[in-house]
Amino acid sequence: MSSAVPQIADNESCEQDRAGMARLVSGQDAALNELMERHGRKLMNYLIRCLQDEGRAADLAQETFVRVYQHRNKFDARQKFSTWLYTIASNLVRDHFRWKSHHPEIAQEQDNAMEMATELSPTEKVQADERADAVRCAVAQLPEELRTPLILAEYEERSQAEIGEILGCTAKAVETRIYRARQQLRAKLSKLFEAPE
Repeated sequence: MSSAVPQIADNESCEQDRAGMARLVSGQDAALNELMERHGRKLMNYLIRCLQDEGRAADLAQETFVRVYQHRNKFDARQKFSTWLYTIASNLVRDHFRWKSHHPEIAQEQDNAMEMATELSPTEKVQADERADAVRCAVAQLPEELRTPLILAEYEERSQAEIGEILGCTAKAVETRIYRARQQLRAKLSKLFEAPE
């Protein structure tokens, strides 16, 4: 019985999204604000986890909604809006990492600036915070093709089928990538969290 409640809420949310997109397509631009209010925070969290850079994540979150507006006529109402939204965002993340790989000197400067900002944080941290930072760092070091499906599955709680739609691959490919991502994380973090002898 309890599993029916999230399903009903999810269906209501999907209907609200479809209605919002219908209003946006019909020229009611204020509908975009409603969609941003409903999905903006979760999208921002997803992008921060992908990019490990809050400023860049904010830029891409904005760009994602700009693209929603620009391509509003291409939205297929049979599709979940959130799947379409995360597809746009994931493509922007992919483009960002592609750009970084083609401009390594600029990307290195940005990374150095982030490291300096990190060094300015307080030196005393709770052990749980240190572990959370280590996990975030390990996730950030995963190759993009493994990191994105893992984040969508673990943090965004998307199904493998939906992740496949977002990334343009099969659910089986998603399952394999998540498995490989978890293996790599386990290998990195097991050394870090080993009890001292």
